[in-house]
Amino acid sequence: MSACHQRAADALVAGAIRNGGLYVKLGQGLCSFNHLLPPEYIRTLRVLEDRALTRGFQEVDELFLEDFQAPPHKLFLEFDYQPIAAASLAQVHRARLHDGTAVAVKVQYIDLRDRFDGDIHTLELLLQLVELMHPSFGFSWVLQDLKGTLAQELDFENEGRNAERCARELQHFHYVVVPRVHWDTSSKRVLTAEFCEGCKVNDLEAIKSMGLAVKDIAEKLIQAFAEQIFYTGFIHSDPHPGNVLVRKGPDGKAQLVLLDHGLYQFLDEKDRAALCQLWRAIILRDDAAMKTHAEALGVRDYFLFSEVLMQRPVRLGQLWRSHLLSREEAAYMQNMAQEHFEDIMGVLKALPRPMLLVLRNINTVRAINTTLGAPVDRYFLMAKSAVRGWSRLAGAVYQNIYGASLLRHIKVLWETFKFEVALRLETLSMRLTALLVRLLVRLGLLPETQGLSEFLET
Repeated sequence: MSACHQRAADALVAGAIRNGGLYVKLGQGLCSFNHLLPPEYIRTLRVLEDRALTRGFQEVDELFLEDFQAPPHKLFLEFDYQPIAAASLAQVHRARLHDGTAVAVKVQYIDLRDRFDGDIHTLELLLQLVELMHPSFGFSWVLQDLKGTLAQELDFENEGRNAERCARELQHFHYVVVPRVHWDTSSKRVLTAEFCEGCKVNDLEAIKSMGLAVKDIAEKLIQAFAEQIFYTGFIHSDPHPGNVLVRKGPDGKAQLVLLDHGLYQFLDEKDRAALCQLWRAIILRDDAAMKTHAEALGVRDYFLFSEVLMQRPVRLGQLWRSHLLSREEAAYMQNMAQEHFEDIMGVLKALPRPMLLVLRNINTVRAINTTLGAPVDRYFLMAKSAVRGWSRLAGAVYQNIYGASLLRHIKVLWETFKFEVALRLETLSMRLTALLVRLLVRLGLLPETQGLSEFLET
């Protein structure tokens, strides 16, 4: 079976590289499902993150002549035609400005815009054919809803503006680095930005060779993107490992370099507030609150939506034993995806459309955390960010009434404190219940059964 999976994965990569563009992006998206797909697919598809199709120097020169009326060696002091990375829409070259500044130059594939509409129509046709043969497997509506957003990725000037906004909104996280854009050597198909050294965020060997703590990196990664999801609402929708680099900062600790700001999604304040409160409710196992806030996002099946959101079983009344999925939990998620596929599609269709790319962000960060060995509890870290985000959003509503940031700050601290207390009380309650049950079993007042043993284990 492993050999069969490997052949299929090799064929997927070959097809994606041969066709380029959107096909590479689809392959990149599959990498984040490392809890559902066999490992052969995950290992093989990773090549699409930064080592996909490359083009020759003649094409690069032609594009520069069209956009700048000058070849690269006229615009830059040095320009290396050998790309250092290549992905779905562009390849990246190392260069040096005339003042000596090292930069990374992202050059779009010259035929990409001409092929984009054709690729979209081809994918739509393929999805419709699949849907004809397998009616429950209907994903054509997703492509219809997202093709406008995907088209924005072709505008590198828009990407530059996104990068600057991301840098402003995350500037209080001193470990987040967004390369500065050099506008005088940028266009809609060429983006020049500060060159930043670093290794991919999932490269454990390189991370350890720099003497950096994996736990610190995972925590910073989760906090940075949770800030976007739960508070700013301006969300990087393609944070795969090729777009997040790690380097050692001046303090000797990890810095995260965020790249590729072409695909962003904005989540409005109402949906952010509902998502914040839903995440908190899931962690605290508040059934009524889960139902209320899922309905605020347009979803009736709150339990199924919660499992899709968390990408692990959500068993009411139980806290998770581990940051990593157990073998039983992984099997449960795979069976859930198969047996409730139509229900999951119904949940996704009911969601506000911006939530689709938000889910992509959440799942991609989950996959990275898993690759790092899940050194931190992503669920609780994001819940804390959700509580802080909701507190700040709620505080902003009363800003004109109270007129003081101090009161908003106190509200954030108070809500965070309440969450921590509630979480610890639930943990303590469950441990005391387990101890009491064990005592009753030993005294012979309660028979020991298989279901009881499973409860005691959790």
